[in-house]
Amino acid sequence: MKNHLKTMATFVLVSAMATAHAQTTAASGSATGKNTGHKATGKAARRPSVETQIQQLREEMETQINQLKQQLNDRDAQLQSAQQQAEAAKAAAAQAQQQAQQQAQQQQQQNADNASAVSNLQGAVSDLKTNSTSLASSIQETQTNIAKKVDHPDSIHFKGVEISPTGSFIEAATVWRSAATGGDINTAFTGIPLENSNAAQLTEFYGSGRQSRLAIKFTGKIPSMTMTGYYEMDWLGTGITSNNNQSNSYVVRQRQLWAQAALNNGWKFTGGQMWSLATETTKGLDNGTEILPLTIDPQYSAGFVWTRQYGFRVSKNIGEKAWLGVSAENAETLNPAGSSLPTNILIGEAGTGGGLYNSTANYSFNLAPDMLAKLAFEPGWGHYEVFGIARFFRDRIYPNEIVITNPDGTTKPGGTSVGAFNDSTVGGGIGGSARAPFANKKLSVAIKGLWGQGTGRYGTSTIADTTLRPNGQLALLHNFSALGTIEANPTARLTLYANYGGDYIFRRYFGKVGYGSPLTNMSGCNTEPVPGITTTNGGDGFTPSTPANCGGNTKDVQELSTGYWYDFYRGPAGRFRQSIQYSYFQRNIWSGDGGTTNPGGGAKGTDNVVETAIRYYIP
Repeated sequence: MKNHLKTMATFVLVSAMATAHAQTTAASGSATGKNTGHKATGKAARRPSVETQIQQLREEMETQINQLKQQLNDRDAQLQSAQQQAEAAKAAAAQAQQQAQQQAQQQQQQNADNASAVSNLQGAVSDLKTNSTSLASSIQETQTNIAKKVDHPDSIHFKGVEISPTGSFIEAATVWRSAATGGDINTAFTGIPLENSNAAQLTEFYGSGRQSRLAIKFTGKIPSMTMTGYYEMDWLGTGITSNNNQSNSYVVRQRQLWAQAALNNGWKFTGGQMWSLATETTKGLDNGTEILPLTIDPQYSAGFVWTRQYGFRVSKNIGEKAWLGVSAENAETLNPAGSSLPTNILIGEAGTGGGLYNSTANYSFNLAPDMLAKLAFEPGWGHYEVFGIARFFRDRIYPNEIVITNPDGTTKPGGTSVGAFNDSTVGGGIGGSARAPFANKKLSVAIKGLWGQGTGRYGTSTIADTTLRPNGQLALLHNFSALGTIEANPTARLTLYANYGGDYIFRRYFGKVGYGSPLTNMSGCNTEPVPGITTTNGGDGFTPSTPANCGGNTKDVQELSTGYWYDFYRGPAGRFRQSIQYSYFQRNIWSGDGGTTNPGGGAKGTDNVVETAIRYYIP
């Protein structure tokens, strides 16, 4: 804009100068003419001079220029003001835009907050509804539980202790055997009669309620641990006056009687009479979860590994996947078995009344308790166990036998205590079990076993632990027990089972002395003997005999059993169930010298057993 004004001013100035020059030229020409060709005829008009005109023009130009400058200054001021206003408007617009953005963000945040608040409110309302429903359900459940505990309590509360009879039942059982054993529903497996014995020619039938059981469990809880006391009894004991003549008057038998302190950190300490640590359990190493063959026979199944005796056990839960336990348990040596055994030893004696032991049973002089250790683990499918047993044996030997002459001149062996000494040895074994579910837990398959030396008493047949050397030293017997089980639950009420197992003892002999000697006389095994003579129980006929000259030792006992349990009712009022079981037993004898009458020198006994049971379990 300033350049345009300057150009215009220059243009005006140049024009003015040109005009002035023209006027000057014209004046000169007139003057010349006047002097040369014309003569003034009148008084000439007076005109301003050029300088005056130029001065005037300059003044006008300066005035115009000043005006133009003023206009330029005014326009610059207006322009600056317009620019300032534009900048202010721009700043105001930016501020307005920022405020608008902030307001939009605030509105968006407010909308989000409102949406979150609405959502939270909806969640709170939903939670309130759920809590109300849950609270109502909880109140209803609490009322139901209180009513149940009042009307149908699971346990009796006495001060700070719960008392429960769960596990108790009343049983009516029967047994029929194709070969008589002279036993109740409990089968003496090593008493299966040989085929040509007297008893094998007769069947037997007995009915019994003696396996009925009473169980009482006491539980007390404090912040650091749970304390448990357990007492379990049945009527399979025999008193001095017990008989079947008119009143089957049998006495209470102690099955289990133990106390336990279970700490919250997984340690458990248990002491008393209980199932051996060698017995399979279903949950860790917990007492009360022992899994027994589903048989009616209280001797269970051949091949089953167990004892029920005093023990002190310490166990630890390792992360709910594994359990480790050790125990010290009551020891007992089964009397040395075999043929032609020396008699110059002392290993135990019959019980004494003053010691509260049975005077008709033998008790060994134990060197130390049996020591057991077990690892159980449950990886998520099935239950598995590995265990070991250490046993300690001892006898006293009188090696210096002498000959005693009787008054009639006959002689007999005698002894002297000169040179007597104690002989001891260590035995033991390893065992394990595995149980796995199939078909959505409707089918389970299990196997268990024990292999060892001197562990015969842990096999349910209790065949033998040891024999003797000719000098009277203990010679432990190798043995193994094994049992396979299949159990099925096709319906909630029906359980089917099948077991096959056996207890096996190896030979160990020194000529004719020892267990299972092939030199043992077996020539009379095929001949039925006449009954033994007795003057008790009213006369003869009560002492069946095994064949003479058939003195071999038991090699193994095998059993196949199958049966079912059916629950007619199972609910708050208890459990009422019924069972029928069939078992086939075979007891094999180590072969010996059979001569011409018994080629091969072997013998065996078989028995077919049918048992029934009806039980009512206390809930």
